[in-house]
Amino acid sequence: MGCLPSRRSPALLLAAPAVTLALAAAVAGSLAAYGSSSAAATSLTALYGTAMQRQCTAVADVLSDGPDPAADPVGYAQAQILPLRQLTITDHKLARVVTELASAYQAYATSTGAASTSAALQAARAEAAVNAICPGAASR
Repeated sequence: MGCLPSRRSPALLLAAPAVTLALAAAVAGSLAAYGSSSAAATSLTALYGTAMQRQCTAVADVLSDGPDPAADPVGYAQAQILPLRQLTITDHKLARVVTELASAYQAYATSTGAASTSAALQAARAEAAVNAICPGAASR
């Protein structure tokens, strides 16, 4: 039983370790490609920016749409309210100032007389708060 000679050819016995080594190298290479999530995240950040940069870009994109704020400030404010409120912002501070800006635009769009001047100042302060977090996002 244990004394019987092996029926495998000598060439096959010599090839087995080489096949095993090649297979191990292929598996190791595959795992290395998937093992570096940090490198993949860095690549995505370089391509799309950080989460905050993407959110600031979204705010700037909303504020760049609509009527010309110099020619139609009330129409501009009205056009920004809903899109600002529809933004999904994960940064709490930015979310707060964007909500304040939408509310300030709402107050400005519906105000008249002396209240209009106060609402315009409130909107300007809210724009400055957005610009403090996202430089240039609320530039007119």
